[in-house]
Amino acid sequence: MGLFNFAMNMGKKLFGSETEAPAAIQKLIEEDNPGVENLQVQVEDGRAILSGKASSAEALEKAVLIAGNVQGIEAIDAAGVTIADGSTVAGDDQFYTIEKGDTLWKIAEKAYGNGSKYQKIFEANREVIKDPDKIYPGQKIRIPKNL
Repeated sequence: MGLFNFAMNMGKKLFGSETEAPAAIQKLIEEDNPGVENLQVQVEDGRAILSGKASSAEALEKAVLIAGNVQGIEAIDAAGVTIADGSTVAGDDQFYTIEKGDTLWKIAEKAYGNGSKYQKIFEANREVIKDPDKIYPGQKIRIPKNL
């Protein structure tokens, strides 16, 4: 998994200075426990570098989204994370950047042709969306293709 870009000035504010960032981001990922063991986080010039062992591609994608949706982070380098089950990232799922005026219903209509399937998007993104009514422009989420 390579480099993922995010909106640096959007997202949850977790830290005041870049020296506080690695511990704050690591704690956030571990609290939501997406399945990454021996997680290590470094932050350099707005870029978070993750290492460890993910249980699956989905677990790695969730860790990337958790870290990337933090204010002050503009890129995630996850090349140092191995995937235990041998799967690859971004198989059937795709990433989506929320735009002004989006709702999960509207995103589900675009992705599936049926807005009532927004719950699938919410469930796939529980680690980064705590409330389906509270999403914001610039936030990145996963759109699962296997319904």
